[in-house]
Amino acid sequence: MAITSSTNTIGLLNLQKTGKHSNMDLPLFHSSHLKVIRFRRIFKCASQVNDISVEVVKREIDFKDPDWKKHFQEDFDNRFRLPHITDILDVKPRPTTFSLKSRGPLGDGNGASMDTWYGYVNDDDRALLKVIKFASPNSAGAECIDPDCSWVEQWVHRAGPRKQIYYEPKEVKAAIVTCGGLCPGLNDVIRQIVFTLEKYGVKNIVGIQFGYRGFCDENLREVPLSHQVVQNINLAGGSLLGVSRGGPSISDIVDSIQAKAIDMLFVLGGNGTHAGANAIHDECRKRKMKVSVVGVPKTIDNDIQLMDKTFGFDTAVEEAQRAINSAYIEAQSAYHGIGLVKLMGRSSGFIAMHASLSSGQIDICLIPEVPFKLEGANGLLQHLEHLIKTKGKAVVCVAEGAGQELLQKSVATDASGNVVLGDIGVHMQQQIKRHFKNIGVPADVKYIDPTYMVRACRANASDAILCTVLGQNAVHAAFAGFSGITTGICNIHYVYLPIPEVIRSPRCVDPNSRMWHRCLTSTGQPDFH
Repeated sequence: MAITSSTNTIGLLNLQKTGKHSNMDLPLFHSSHLKVIRFRRIFKCASQVNDISVEVVKREIDFKDPDWKKHFQEDFDNRFRLPHITDILDVKPRPTTFSLKSRGPLGDGNGASMDTWYGYVNDDDRALLKVIKFASPNSAGAECIDPDCSWVEQWVHRAGPRKQIYYEPKEVKAAIVTCGGLCPGLNDVIRQIVFTLEKYGVKNIVGIQFGYRGFCDENLREVPLSHQVVQNINLAGGSLLGVSRGGPSISDIVDSIQAKAIDMLFVLGGNGTHAGANAIHDECRKRKMKVSVVGVPKTIDNDIQLMDKTFGFDTAVEEAQRAINSAYIEAQSAYHGIGLVKLMGRSSGFIAMHASLSSGQIDICLIPEVPFKLEGANGLLQHLEHLIKTKGKAVVCVAEGAGQELLQKSVATDASGNVVLGDIGVHMQQQIKRHFKNIGVPADVKYIDPTYMVRACRANASDAILCTVLGQNAVHAAFAGFSGITTGICNIHYVYLPIPEVIRSPRCVDPNSRMWHRCLTSTGQPDFH
């Protein structure tokens, strides 16, 4: 999951100590035409993970300036410029070795002439980050820059193979590491990275075992990877390389990269892991190392900024249907049956929302972004009473990060430094049983928590395709000389984004969005305030 990846314990972002998330201390605007002010507020998603106040940069623009939109776009272009190895090194490009016109064996490379194939992406190709022009700030889900909701073009770099590359494939040593928790599709991404590297002509490919700790643990050796080794790993869940949270310091990791003579590092993980990848990239630049560090966003919670979705999410929603269906059958088959399902979502309720929408069996959906109360006239327990009286049953879906304000706050942290959440599912189960016992109404409550079953399953068809493209694009990015970036899907187009721009904060469900309104229409639930 995104914020539960390797972050704090490898010396990247001590959220507990600083009260900041990743690059929150970097101003979003640098132009002299724009004013930058800072203010303190509780950023809901981050605060539910780390229970901290997060410093957020508020953008104040002089809209009286007739050229404000131009200045905004110029600043946007500067922020989303992709770091490149030529920023620090004098490296000359060479014609790419990647071409699908090749008909030779994978190991032989190819040699298709540059003018016989037109499948390359131009460095100046862009995709729009935002595609909706909102007519009013009051429109559902409106994201407006100015009070008039003006249309402002925001272009990001298109992903894909380039005509020019900055590495000699036969001299490259590439490494892959998977961090954080398990997620459907990890093996699919590993497989495609290896396949694409070999297509370029890379012979030396290794896997780093068990996350960042594999760089410095003497008991963990590199795993040689090849087409033959990874051919069928996509048929199973989990990660061929293993995962873990935490790890050594950034300096030690980069020392290991130097010692191992790694030229390309592909990092699969969530926000925390990406923060680590960005810190590794920064340290490599300081040392003027010719190393491309490229991320592939892995978060089952779908909570990484700017992206349509991340791999593992579709599979999680699909697998969640099994648990919801079981809860529905239990509720339907019992006298005054109540089925309660807890799904993943530490800081964002995308899985719970989409699973509730797709199942059509949920009466109440609870997510971290929308507070609720159990007791009182407008409380959840009263609505459950109403459902039992009118329908004879009820099915409730709750995200793991929802309702944390109802539980005793914990000071315990996991290996990544994230506060250990209270179990909202068990708490609700107990409170529902107590409530119906107190009012003298029998209720049969069945609680289902499918978390680890969902994480460990194989990617479905939709996620397998997404993993395939992301893995390929990560390799294209590294050979193009980019570093400190990640690849994702934005408005159905595959793009490259600078890591700092996607780890500023978790992506959350917007309670004003059309999708959340659709969920409320489907469940028929009221506001529990």
